[in-house]
Amino acid sequence: MNGLAYTAPRQLDVVDLPETPPAAGEVQIAVAYTGLCGTDLHVFHGDMDARVHTPLVFGHEMSGTIAAIGEGVTGWEIGDSVTVMPLDWDGTCPACRAGNQHICQNLDFIGIDSPGSLQQRWNVPAGTLVRIPSGTPLDHAALIEPVAVAVHDVRRSEVGEGDHAVVIGGGPIGLLIATVARHAGAEVLVIELDEQRRAQIAELGFATLDPRERDQRTAVEEWTGGAGADVVFEVSGAAAAVLGATDLAKVRGTLVVVAIHPTPRPVDLQRVFWRELRILGARVYQRVDFETAVELIAQGVIPAERLISRVVPLEATADAFADLEAGRAMKILVDVAGRA
Repeated sequence: MNGLAYTAPRQLDVVDLPETPPAAGEVQIAVAYTGLCGTDLHVFHGDMDARVHTPLVFGHEMSGTIAAIGEGVTGWEIGDSVTVMPLDWDGTCPACRAGNQHICQNLDFIGIDSPGSLQQRWNVPAGTLVRIPSGTPLDHAALIEPVAVAVHDVRRSEVGEGDHAVVIGGGPIGLLIATVARHAGAEVLVIELDEQRRAQIAELGFATLDPRERDQRTAVEEWTGGAGADVVFEVSGAAAAVLGATDLAKVRGTLVVVAIHPTPRPVDLQRVFWRELRILGARVYQRVDFETAVELIAQGVIPAERLISRVVPLEATADAFADLEAGRAMKILVDVAGRA
């Protein structure tokens, strides 16, 4: 069977993988689509070489159908449409014992720390499966994992009806956070440098801002009647964005750090002190976030058709990364099954 392996920085190889039956407690998925994300870009660039083992078949945003069921697995049938919550925790560390299994201190993030979904047949623990409702297109369902990220971020923020939320960074996760926050009743402003992305975001009904054209602190104060934003989501990963994010929050407002920052960033702690701000980290998701994401996709709350820029065959994944790097696409799916 075909798969795609990361072998060295900026080097991807289509490989012929052995097809092995699922072990006890596992299910084999016939993968339909795998989405490419910022974390995959970090892998592709070699930024995670200290963590990953090469050759690595990566990928974790996916959809597919059950092809085989291992011994002892119940509640699933061959042909069921599924996605995967790609977290495998040990259940014994202090974080797990405290109920925070999703950020286990020894977490196996499937698709990074172990083989992922860029292969035609993928064996995973049955406990990671999430059911896709009948009638949900499998290409749309490949967005469930990133939507779950956004749901978790918004849930952590406690943003609600009538609140003002600023999203710094209008990439796929930023746009999904904006969508989920608006669904929760918030007014949303997205700060984004790229003109094409701003136009796409504006077409979806969001207020946008280019901070090079107008001072963002002044703009947010005017937008909120002088108060500042209830919640600021930092999604860009840029050092300047982190430093300026605290300027945008109201007294006792909340800053949610969503982006993966490769190095420590300066933070304006004077502003944190002066306004009694709350800073939250938001990493991955929990089962409830996946379940909500499934509902949002199935209900059409998430503009899946607008988010999916295109679908490419397995062998064109490197070209897809080039387009993502250059900002020429929002979300690209890989047709792992070879439908195209």
